[in-house]
Amino acid sequence: MSARKQQLLRRHRKHKRIALLVALVALLLLGALVAWWLVPLLLVLGWIAHEAWFADHLFYSPQDDYDYVFPDDAQRYPVRIDGGRITAPERFEAADTLILEIELKASWLGRWLDPQVWVGDDRQDFERGVAGRRYLNLSGQHGPLSGGVLRVSGRFCRLSGEATLFAMRNPDYSERRVLIVAPHADDAELAAFGLYSRARDVAIVTLTQGEIEADRYRRLGLDDASAARLKGRLRTWDSLAVPLWGGVPQSRCVQLGYYCLQLPAMAADPQTPFGSRESGEQDVRSVRRHNPLLLPADVDGVPSWDNLQADLRVLLTHFRPEVVVTPHPELDPHADHVAATQALYQAMEEGDWLPETLLLYANHLHDNDRWPMGPADGGVALPPAIEPLPADRLWSPTLDSEARLNKAMALAMQHDLQGPLPLKKRLRRLIQAALAGRRWPSTGDDEFFRKAVRRHELFWVRKL
Repeated sequence: MSARKQQLLRRHRKHKRIALLVALVALLLLGALVAWWLVPLLLVLGWIAHEAWFADHLFYSPQDDYDYVFPDDAQRYPVRIDGGRITAPERFEAADTLILEIELKASWLGRWLDPQVWVGDDRQDFERGVAGRRYLNLSGQHGPLSGGVLRVSGRFCRLSGEATLFAMRNPDYSERRVLIVAPHADDAELAAFGLYSRARDVAIVTLTQGEIEADRYRRLGLDDASAARLKGRLRTWDSLAVPLWGGVPQSRCVQLGYYCLQLPAMAADPQTPFGSRESGEQDVRSVRRHNPLLLPADVDGVPSWDNLQADLRVLLTHFRPEVVVTPHPELDPHADHVAATQALYQAMEEGDWLPETLLLYANHLHDNDRWPMGPADGGVALPPAIEPLPADRLWSPTLDSEARLNKAMALAMQHDLQGPLPLKKRLRRLIQAALAGRRWPSTGDDEFFRKAVRRHELFWVRKL
C-alpha cells in the first residue's frame, strides 16, 4: 500500500473512531435519560446502517469533481442530451475510445442507492450523493452515437443537458507484440484477459510468487512457513497455467519467483537479497523450473533488485515487445505494482530493447475501493481523478458476453480469488442487497468478480 493510501486510510479510521465515540456517548446519555433498552436496539440499528450505507472506503467527497486532461490529439466535441438522446456531433470521425464528460447530481434516493447512468443497455454506477464532473465510457457505442439514436438516462441522479465528448483513436494493440508485466498471479487476468486472449503475439511475465497471507492453508495442518510455501507454489502454477485458458501457452509465460511485498525494499537496496517474509525461502529458483528460458538470476537464485533488473532486460530483448502492459504508477497504489513499473522503466533505460508504447492499468485505487462501481458486466466509467494525472490517451476495448464469461472463469481458476467470504463480509452483502440494492455475480464471491468482469478494459496509453 502506498504512503498516500496509508495516510488516507489512517485519516478515515480516525474520523470513524471519533464518530463512533460521539455516537456512543449520545447513546449512553439517551439510555440514562429515557430507557436503557434503547441503547442495544440503537446499537444494532446503527451497525446495520453502517454496513448498508457507510462501509465503503471512499477517501474523497462525492461532491468533488474528477479532473482529467487528455492529450492534444484527442478530438473534443460539445454535445447535448436532449429527449434522452445524445446529439451526434457534427463531422464526427470514427474513434475506438469515447469518453463523455458530464455533470451528475444525485437525487434524494441517490444518497441511499447507487446512482446509475444508462447508456443504451450499458449501466455505469457512481458514488452515492454524487454532485460533480464525471466521465462516462461510451466506447463501443460509436454506431448508435453517430446515428443519433444513443439513449442516455440517469437513475437516482440527474444529468446535465450539456456535455463534452472526447474521442481518441488508437491502433488495435492486440495486433502488436505484447508483453504483460504482472506483479502477482491474477494481475494479468484482472487487467487484460480480454486483450491477451485475442492478441496474436503475447507473453506474460509474473514478478512474484504471491506467497504471503496464507491463513487459509494453515487449516491443512501446516505451519506458517509451510503454508506460505504451498500458497507460493499454487500461485506460481496459476501464473503459468491459467493464461492457457486465454490461448497463451506456457512457453510464453515466465514466473520470476521474487517475494511478495519485497519489491520496494529491493528497489531501495539493489544489491541486498530480500527473502520471503513468511515462507523462509531465500532462493527464487524454487519456482522457476518450468520457465521457457534461462535468466540471469537462475545462476545464484538471489532475490535482489539487481537480479530482477537483469532478468527484465533479458526478457525485453528475448520477446522484443512493441507494447508493454504494466501497472499505472500514479493511479495504482499497491507497493508491488508501483515497484514493478519502476523496475520496468529502469530495465528499458539500461537494456537493449525499448518498446514503442506502454499500456497502463489500475487493479487498485488510492481513494475508492469499489471502482469500477456497480454490478458485473456493466461498463467502466473513468476512476476518480481528484489529483492531477498525466495527460495520457485512453484505450478501452470492449468485451462481448463470451469474452466476459471466459474472463470470469479465468479468475475462478486463481487460487487467491477462491474460498468463502468471511462472515462479516457475507453479512454486509446481505444487508447491502436488502437495503442498498447492490448485487454480486454468481461466478465468484471475491470482489474482483464484480469489479474486473466488465464490458470494457481500460488502459492509459503512454508513448515512449
